[in-house]
Amino acid sequence: MKPKSIKFSRSPLLSERLPPWRQRLVLVVLLGAFVALIARSLYLQAFNNEFLGDKGRARFERVIDISATRGRITDRHGDVLAVSTPVRSIWAIPEDVQLAPSQARSLAALLEMDVRDVNRKLGAERDFVYVKRQLSPELADRISALKFPGIHQKNEYRRYYPSGEVMAHMLGFTGIEDAGQEGIELAFNSQLSGKAGSRRVIKDRRGNVVEDVESIHPPLEGKDIALALDSKVQYLAYSHLKQAIEENRAKAGGVVVLDARTGEILALANLPTYNPNNRERLIGAQLRNRALTDSFEPGSTLKPFTAALALEKGKVRFDTPIQTAPGKMTIGSATISDAHAHGMLTVAQVIQKSSNIGAAKLALSMTPQEMWTMFDSLGFGAPLKLGFPGEVGGRLRPAKSWKPIEQATMAYGHGISVTLIQLAHAYQAFARDGDLVPISLARMDALPPSGKQVFSPQTAREVRAMLEMAVQPGGTAPKAQIAGYRVAGKTGTAHKIEGGSYANKYVASFVGFAPASDPRLIVAVMIDEPSNGKHFGGDVAAPVFARVMAGSLRTLGVAPDAPLQPLVMTSAEPVREEM
Repeated sequence: MKPKSIKFSRSPLLSERLPPWRQRLVLVVLLGAFVALIARSLYLQAFNNEFLGDKGRARFERVIDISATRGRITDRHGDVLAVSTPVRSIWAIPEDVQLAPSQARSLAALLEMDVRDVNRKLGAERDFVYVKRQLSPELADRISALKFPGIHQKNEYRRYYPSGEVMAHMLGFTGIEDAGQEGIELAFNSQLSGKAGSRRVIKDRRGNVVEDVESIHPPLEGKDIALALDSKVQYLAYSHLKQAIEENRAKAGGVVVLDARTGEILALANLPTYNPNNRERLIGAQLRNRALTDSFEPGSTLKPFTAALALEKGKVRFDTPIQTAPGKMTIGSATISDAHAHGMLTVAQVIQKSSNIGAAKLALSMTPQEMWTMFDSLGFGAPLKLGFPGEVGGRLRPAKSWKPIEQATMAYGHGISVTLIQLAHAYQAFARDGDLVPISLARMDALPPSGKQVFSPQTAREVRAMLEMAVQPGGTAPKAQIAGYRVAGKTGTAHKIEGGSYANKYVASFVGFAPASDPRLIVAVMIDEPSNGKHFGGDVAAPVFARVMAGSLRTLGVAPDAPLQPLVMTSAEPVREEM
């Protein structure tokens, strides 16, 4: 039997009538919900539209930084030493990147990267990733033309140093974020950096800017810094130092050139050095600005200060005789000696011949406190506060701990350590009329501040005459002479300390100034571990001084103060300074 079919329209359920109150309840609920929606819509769109606006802006609006251009670094004449050049960085949102294998290989080839490294970065579980930074605009344009999906670019800056390794230690360098890491770049980072600006933009879901809404803060560009350096003098110092390092097969070296009148640093060179434009294989030894961060025992370059103090205290006069025979002197259980027995010498000849015995006797005629006060007033034992990163102050122990033998050896530069910049600064006392002015890294557009008087003008002039004698025949540094100019200076040769004891290694130095009649420049030279058969300051460092000083004086147009005639060296070897 077939089941009897029932049409839906004739279903018995449909004949049942609902209670009237249920119909009205449903209608009221629907109307209430409709009114609530209308009220909410009116509230959000008419009275509290900030909410929807904020939500919309949160999805599409972004505040992005506008990089400030880093200030330039120039020399005293305006020649550019460091400048920021525009570059671009390639970045991506990994989840948006959809590169075919061939596209990934093409991108890797353009970026000079391994394709596996590119895929690893693009596959990272991050919202943002740099693929490669600081590309040239030309290469970035080639990548942009390929229109790889999800690959974006960002404008940045990279620092460029036209002088390369010649000024590396003074200028330093910046990091990937264009912030100073070494040298002047770090010391003056706040002035050079400026302040980044910001602007509000609308971006699409792929991070592309589709509309520039407004500028919030314009960027504050970095300030330019004019250094006291003279590019031509710097190149002279660097090239002659490099030549000396190679000729003497030395480990390292440094040269400082100061303007004796203003205290400005016209040149500061060190070797070994590095190229700040290419630092892929940079090591720590190359980074060290040895003239400011390495201290050493200065040797005989300190003898003029001992003589100056003895003159200042009235212990001796310029021509006071001092007996240095028999060339040896015992103090307590220790014995000091001269390389050659000189016999009777005047104070001036003690400096000219560089006698350890004469210097020690001068020192022992004074109290340790008097010597310590002099060394301290010259700037030894504490950094010069140039604001340069890593500057050290050397070592100057308190006077109360000195033993007689230590006081005697400090007279000729042992038992005390200094930096090359400190030596150059201290020799201002002789190049000037006994006073010291602060050293400046930046160009000075006004007169230098008043100097600190260390010695009387008369004492300074007398020691200046002694230093002239040291450069003449019969002195320790005839190789420091310069045709057409009177030169004054002092050699130094000291054993290096390794493991707490003196090793058979040397530091050769020379500090001097010219023209001696009216000093304009001070040049200090240090050669570390010369190993080509010569190690005395008169043989190794004095010739560097002569070349740098001669070129610098002519570059600055300083008039000669002596007849232009052949230099007198004498056929005999120069007197060796004592060690």
